[in-house]
Amino acid sequence: MNARLKALSVHLLTATGAVLSMFAMLAAVEEKWSLMFLWLVVALVVDGIDGPLARRYDVKSNWPTYDGVLLDLIIDFLTYVFIPAFALFKSGLLTGWSGWLAIIAIVYGSVIYFADTRMKTKDNSFAGFPACWNMVVLVLFALKPGEWTILFIVIALTVTMFTKLKFIHPVRTDRWRTLSLPVALAWVFFAGWAAWVDFDPQSWAHWGLVLTSLYLCLAGIVQQMIPARQG
Repeated sequence: MNARLKALSVHLLTATGAVLSMFAMLAAVEEKWSLMFLWLVVALVVDGIDGPLARRYDVKSNWPTYDGVLLDLIIDFLTYVFIPAFALFKSGLLTGWSGWLAIIAIVYGSVIYFADTRMKTKDNSFAGFPACWNMVVLVLFALKPGEWTILFIVIALTVTMFTKLKFIHPVRTDRWRTLSLPVALAWVFFAGWAAWVDFDPQSWAHWGLVLTSLYLCLAGIVQQMIPARQG
């Protein structure tokens, strides 16, 4: 397979995220939350591997007809933001005005964040919370904290999107990548496990989700507090 066809195949792989998002949405409409999250986890895996492949096969040069960045952003908004927000609203975890406030904050804040040209830092991390609501809402489904706790988490993370607090990209942030990448893979494993057992509160997957989520949320901020050694 020549370089152009390899580049095209990467674009087509990215585009499968749209199909996966439709499958997830159909499950969400029927309130099959575990199935919805399983589809979103698969979409997350696709999103995790298409970026390295795009850089390896230089899709910008070898198949410039399609804008891979735009394609990725469209799918990410569906799988990271829109569908998880819908699930949070319809699941009953938030009721009344708190549900409305949460989904408005999530979708409005996220669409502005996605359009921000300053969202990436020099070390390929994210400036502010990168609108990974698919991960946040999955953890909320697993742990089922109180309504006020959920609302606080949603508002706090939305505000955090517009700060300079650093959040790592497990694949692209070089610093601590030997730890960050396995932790991210472990999160995917625990997320799939939790959804597979229908978020059974007795499942050990919940502890794994908590520990890996804390690392992924805080590692970048700790890196800001502890500058890397020079040389």
